[in-house]
Amino acid sequence: MSKTIVIDPVTRIEGHAKISIFLDDAGQVEDARFHVVEYRGFEKFCEGRPMWEMAGITARICGICPVSHLLASAKTGDKILAVKIPNAAEKLRRLMNLAQITQSHALSFFHLSSPDFLLGWDSDPAQRNIFGLIASDPELARSGIRLRQFGQTIIELLGAKKIHAAWSVPGGVRSPLSEEGKQWISDNLPEAYETANNALSLFKGILDRFETEVKTFGQFDSLFMGLVGEDGLWEHYGGHIRFTDSQGNIVADNLKEEDYKDFIGESVEKWSYLKFPYYKPLGYPQGIYRVGPLARLNICSHFGTAKADQELQEYRDRAGGVATSSFFYHYARLVEILASLERIERLINDPDILSNHTRAKAGINNLEAVGVSEAPRGTLFHHYQVDENGLIKKVNLIIATGNNNLAMNQTVAQIAKYYVKGNTMTEGMLNRVEAGIRCYDPCLSCSTHAAGQMPLQIQLFASNGELLDEVFRD
Repeated sequence: MSKTIVIDPVTRIEGHAKISIFLDDAGQVEDARFHVVEYRGFEKFCEGRPMWEMAGITARICGICPVSHLLASAKTGDKILAVKIPNAAEKLRRLMNLAQITQSHALSFFHLSSPDFLLGWDSDPAQRNIFGLIASDPELARSGIRLRQFGQTIIELLGAKKIHAAWSVPGGVRSPLSEEGKQWISDNLPEAYETANNALSLFKGILDRFETEVKTFGQFDSLFMGLVGEDGLWEHYGGHIRFTDSQGNIVADNLKEEDYKDFIGESVEKWSYLKFPYYKPLGYPQGIYRVGPLARLNICSHFGTAKADQELQEYRDRAGGVATSSFFYHYARLVEILASLERIERLINDPDILSNHTRAKAGINNLEAVGVSEAPRGTLFHHYQVDENGLIKKVNLIIATGNNNLAMNQTVAQIAKYYVKGNTMTEGMLNRVEAGIRCYDPCLSCSTHAAGQMPLQIQLFASNGELLDEVFRD
C-alpha cells in the first residue's frame, strides 16, 4: 500500500508552503511535491493602473526584495518611454541593487540557514533559529545583523526608506547619493568586508562536514540561467541572458528579454499556485533550469574584482568545476556578498553618483516592453502592455523563485528518497527536507504575489491516498 507524508508549514522561508511525500506499496518514497499555497493577484489588479505607478505598486509584492521589483519595473518603464537613462541613474540603480543583494543574502545565511550548519540538523527546533544562534555565537549573530543593516542603510540613503522606497522610476531615479551618504558607506565598508570574509572562512571550514548534504540536497544536472555582461562578466542589472548546462557548456547566449517567450515556457500544475517556468527548446519538464547565486556563478566567467575572483576560483575548485548541488547556493551567496561590496566600493568612488542629472523624461512611445534584472534569488522579468495613455492593459511577471520551481520540487524528492524511512517523520528528517528548500532562499510572497504568512506543512500519504502522518510549523 503506497503512502504520503505532508510537511506543512515549511519554516524559515518567506511565504507559506506545504510538502507532500508519496510512498509506494513497498513503503519507499516514490515522489514528493512542494506546494505553494498562497494566491496570486498583482498581475490582475495592476490592469488599468498608470504605467508610472508600477514600480511603486510591484515593489509592494515583497518586503524582503522590493528593490528587485522596483528596478525591473523601472527598466520596463524606460523602454515604454523609449529613453536612455542618464549614466548617473544607471550607476545609482546598480548601487541600490548591490545593497539589496548584500542585505538579502545576509538574511538568508545568518538568520535563516546558519542555525542548521552551526547548531545541527537534529538539534532542538525550539533553539534552531536566530535566537539559538545569538545564544550560541552572539558575535556571529550580531555581525550578520550588522551586515544586513549595512545593505538596508544604503537603500535608505538612496531612497529615503529601507523598504518600498519609491525612488527608481521610468526614466531614471528621483535623486542622487548625498555626500554624507557616500561618506557613511565608505566608513562602514571595512566592517562589512570583515563580516563577509569571516563568514566565508567559517563556511569553507565546515563545508567538508556536509558531504552527505552536498550529495542529496539538489545534486542533479540542470540548465542554469542568468544575466552576464561582456566576456561573461558577472552581471546583476544589465547585460544579456545566458543558459549553460551542468558540464559548463553554453546552451544559449546573447538572448534578449523581449524574446523571453521564445525560450521560456510557463507551465502550471493543479496542486500549486506557483508557475513552473522551463527552457522551451527542451520542453516541460525536461527544460528544468536553476537561477540565483548558484546559477550566476556557473554562467559567468569572472567577477572583475580581485577578492571575488579569488573566491570564485576556490569555489569552483571545491565544487569540482560547475556546482550542480543546490547546497552550494549558501556558498555562492557569500561570494556574491563579497563581490557586491567590492562593486559598492568602486561605485562610491565614481563622481557620477553625486550628479543631479538622474532622470530622462518622455511620454508614451512604446505600447509593450519587457524589463529584466537579477534579484538576489535570481532572474526577474516584468512584461507590460499599455494603451496610448500609459494605462496598463496586461502584466506578466516571472519571478526568481518561480524559475527555480522545478528544481525545488526535484530537490525535495531527492532528499525525501534519501532520508524518509517508514510511515512517520523524525524531526531531523523534517528539517532536512525543509533545508533543501531553504537552499534556494525562496520568496513565495514574491513568486505568487500574495499577502500572508509563511509557515510550512508536511504530509505523508500511502499509495491509496491515506494520510499517514502530518507535521505543522507556524
